[in-house]
Formats: sequence, structure tokens, C-alpha cells
Amino acid sequence: MRIRRLTAAVAAVLLTVTGATTAAATHQPKPKPTIVLVHGAFADGGSWSEVTKKLQRDGYTVVSPAVPLRGIVSDTSYLNGVLAGISGPKVLVGHSYGGALITQLAGAADVKSLVYVAAFIPQAGETIGALNAQYPGSEIGPDTTNTISYPGGVDLVMKPDAFRWVFAADLPSRQAAVLASSQRPVAASVFTEEVPASAPAGLPKYAVIAGKDRAIAPAGERFMAERAHAKIVDAPGASHLVMLSEPSLVTRTIEQAAR
Repeated sequence: MRIRRLTAAVAAVLLTVTGATTAAATHQPKPKPTIVLVHGAFADGGSWSEVTKKLQRDGYTVVSPAVPLRGIVSDTSYLNGVLAGISGPKVLVGHSYGGALITQLAGAADVKSLVYVAAFIPQAGETIGALNAQYPGSEIGPDTTNTISYPGGVDLVMKPDAFRWVFAADLPSRQAAVLASSQRPVAASVFTEEVPASAPAGLPKYAVIAGKDRAIAPAGERFMAERAHAKIVDAPGASHLVMLSEPSLVTRTIEQAAR
């Protein structure tokens, strides 16, 4: 009888432990998604430096690829290759021209949400040049850009003396000067290339509107965000480089999309 009682007691303990283990496994937190930060024209991944530090501090894996800036279809093809090497859920974040790119990438595997930061949110058949001309306020044009002609194409680059005014009026002048000196030219054709696809309607979207943007008209940013049914986050005093001037606000928005 004693052996039977001991056996029953051991079985009860094993059942309790097994049940606790199963419950613990059931309630394990889901892995955090990888945050993919897509920079815009006239920039590189360094424009995400402050946001990247905050996201990494909060335990997120961050990927900030170098966008070729050769064209919407071409850049999307390259970035699809980047996403293919990232397993698990992903949140795509696009700044400026990068917004057009994450719109095209939205159908990739495991993309959970999109975050647009002072960005274009185009629909199929539109061009970002036409979208940027729809509302007054953008100062990207012949007076603020230089052209670089080479066999096979033409690139645009911001004039150094116009860079801070158009992109970074709320950043210190020395910081803006460094950004201007390291900017990456963009193919002029990106402004006239038609966007192939719209983002899926059911995918959660967030949009940070930079109220003092002189690269994309704030009214245009709001129009595109409302049309896409994005959750809007306002940064009333921010320049186009809002992720550098207000990194905490941008990081909070990304982490909200990630949750």
C-alpha cells in the first residue's frame, strides 16, 4: 500500500510540473519583430542612427539597409532580397522616398505593419513627383538641387547651402552640414516612375507628420496618411529629418506598431 501511495504521489507531482511547464510555454512572450528602417533620397542609413540606438536599447533587432536609390522597381527588388534574409515578423519603416518602397514591400512574408515617417504613401499608378506637387510647400526643385549627368542617367543632389533649410531646419547647423556633405544622390527618374502597387488595405499603418517639412508638404503627408487609413502621429515643429530631431517620438510610434 505504501508503494502505491508513493507512486500516486510521484504521479501527482509529475502532472503538476508538466502542467506548469505547459502553461509557462503557452504564456511565453512572442518574439519581438525585426525593425527594418528604410532611408530616403539624399540620405543613407545614418539618418536612422538615433532611432536605431533607442530601438536596440529596448531589445529590438534593427536592420537599416543601404538603399541603392536607382528607382522604385529596382530598389524594391534589392530590398526584397534583404527581407528574404530576415526570419520572423517584420515592421517596415520608411522615411520620405522610403515610404514608396515599403509600400511595394508590404506583401513580403511576415510583414506585420508599416510606419511612414515624413514619407510618401503612394497608390498604384501614381508618381512621387506628382504627389509632391499636389500641395504647395515642397522646396525640392531646380533652385535647391544640382544634377549629376553620367552615361546612362542623371542623378540629383541637394545643394549644400539649401540642405539645412529644406531637410533639417530644426537641427544644429553643424549637424546639418555633416549630413549635407555625406548625402547620397538619387536617380532623377524616381520622381517620374509610376508606383506599381498600393499597400494592402488590411495591413496596420502609422504615419508621422512633420509639421515644418519643406521637402514634402505637410498637407500632402496628411492627405496620403488619411487616404491610407494610417494612425497619424503629429510632430508639429519637426523638419523633414524628424527621426533625428525627435527620435523619441518616432521610436515610440515604431514600437507601438511593433506591438
